[in-house]
Amino acid sequence: MTYKAFLAGIAFISLSAAAQAASPEEETVHVVGEGETLNGIANRAGVPRQRIIEANGLDAPYMIRVGQKLEIPRGKTARRTIASRASTSKSSGLSTYVVKSGETLGGIANREGVPRVSIIEANGLKDPYVIRVGQKLLIPRTRHHTVKDGETGFAIAMDYGVPWKNIAIANGLDQDGSLQKGQKLLIPAIFDPPSSQPETTNKPTGARFAWPLTGDIRRKFTARGAGDYHDGIDIVADKGAAARSIAEGTVIFAQKEPRQFGNLVIIDHGNGYHSAYGSLEKLTVKKGDKVGKGERVGLVGDTSITRKTELHFELRKNGKPVDPLTELP
Repeated sequence: MTYKAFLAGIAFISLSAAAQAASPEEETVHVVGEGETLNGIANRAGVPRQRIIEANGLDAPYMIRVGQKLEIPRGKTARRTIASRASTSKSSGLSTYVVKSGETLGGIANREGVPRVSIIEANGLKDPYVIRVGQKLLIPRTRHHTVKDGETGFAIAMDYGVPWKNIAIANGLDQDGSLQKGQKLLIPAIFDPPSSQPETTNKPTGARFAWPLTGDIRRKFTARGAGDYHDGIDIVADKGAAARSIAEGTVIFAQKEPRQFGNLVIIDHGNGYHSAYGSLEKLTVKKGDKVGKGERVGLVGDTSITRKTELHFELRKNGKPVDPLTELP
């Protein structure tokens, strides 16, 4: 998953310990456990379900996932928390606006605090940029991120589903430079302007992708925008089973990712494609290595946020997560 699509790390462990130390009636952050529901968490915390939804910017149908961190709004801080939440999902940086009677594009842009040209590009509007009552407009918004200890550009990019190149450009950073704990980053919105032309898929030259390993899929891909999105697939396997590259390419990341993925390998296959292999027990390649299709890149383990013995696998095209099951044979 940066880049989650791959993604329990140091930050998660410390937060989980803090959450467990507080009683349900006192905690301000809750880490979702196995089998928990939003209603159950709200009841135990003594906070209305709707307030938790608003405080965390959850979208219908308000699905939550194991390991997800939920803010529990309480007292005076609740209003500040909810007010500070934009209607924008972390997974896209886009929100939706429904045009009302008498509104103009310029007026909407001013009220939403977004450049008019950004709305035009996000929605593929054509000159003279006429809008109609009831039309749904995508509103691209800039998000903010504070770098945590041990975070890398790839991990942040994967978490937000925005290519690291875009984030680096937005912040005037060297793409190969290091990040500092506490550093403030702007996370630009990315979008695919509507097109009347059919999409074409440019797969890596030479061959179809191969499976990274054989096993049952415990959890499938869920597109971003859902409350319970999942940027890849989780494949169950024995500890120590070989995880293999789905195609030839160059290793661009091979180390522990402390927040979600555990030991992680990311491979650049060219043509905008990257694959990621998380929750590895051991890495068998290093950054800069050239790998062939089917070459071993690591051994399956339980180092990711789920603590399950499995391979968390993601496939990205130009930084955006795609469902691996649509690309694998």
